Amino acid sequence: MKRRNFIQQTSAATAFVGLGGLASLSFKKDSLKHITILHTNDVHSHIEAFGPDDPKNPNMGGVARRASLVQQIRNENPNTLLLDAGDIFQGTPYFNFYGGELEFKLMSKLKYDAATIGNHDFDNGIDGLYSQLPHADFDFICSNYDFSNTVMEGHTLPHKVFSKDGVKIGIFGLGIELQGLVNNRLYKETKYLDPVETAQEMTRILKDEKKCDLVICLSHLGYSYNDEKIDDLKLARATENINLFIGGHTHTFLEKPTVETNKAGKKVLVNQVGCYGLYLGRIDFYLNGDEDLQSDGVKIVL
Repeated sequence: MKRRNFIQQTSAATAFVGLGGLASLSFKKDSLKHITILHTNDVHSHIEAFGPDDPKNPNMGGVARRASLVQQIRNENPNTLLLDAGDIFQGTPYFNFYGGELEFKLMSKLKYDAATIGNHDFDNGIDGLYSQLPHADFDFICSNYDFSNTVMEGHTLPHKVFSKDGVKIGIFGLGIELQGLVNNRLYKETKYLDPVETAQEMTRILKDEKKCDLVICLSHLGYSYNDEKIDDLKLARATENINLFIGGHTHTFLEKPTVETNKAGKKVLVNQVGCYGLYLGRIDFYLNGDEDLQSDGVKIVL
């Protein structure tokens, strides 16, 4: 299959699925390869839906509703990946009582394909994170945490390639700097590697060596900061060969993905869907064998 670029169709290229219902996507073209990316971030141990009397999010969220939506979308398109951008832990008594076991077991039931690691995933220490790994039937992809000399050494991947309908999808993950944000006794000897340099190396491997058609960054860096701190938007502008950033950390809900221009002058999508499992992010890529890249339009489904 020739090198592919993605085409975002104006009628159904990108969608957010609100966990209160699902509207059908109307566009389908059999001549194109169709890849669906579903994603969450900063779920923070929210297992149950918010109650009907909640002042902000009545009857929203919940793992059970998410599971139904994910299954419905997989039935529509089996070429689907389900990803998480970190901060799986901390926020409800479920974490205090089970220490992350329930979160990982439920994500495994939903058949998540991969996740990256957020700062709150160290809240029970690196040993607490490690102790829950047997309950996770999915891979943790984190490229810029060096876990040498810790119990997590060898238990994460710097990158991974998935194949869906002949399309190679390369994924790498970036975590936020832990120093000053997390007590160092919790992450111990974990070393933070420069995210820009790491992203450049990961994209070189995934694009040039692995010949991936799509490259996705699972990021827990944060969407945007007013200072010089690295964020998804800055990183998108400073790199190339990344098609999509799936973000976390800042709890930013984007009504539609931000379209940035990378250093090669090409478009890259940056997306994030708030927090607490209130929304399920959805990106649909349509790929053909052409060399030209088009990126026009989104659709919001609530």
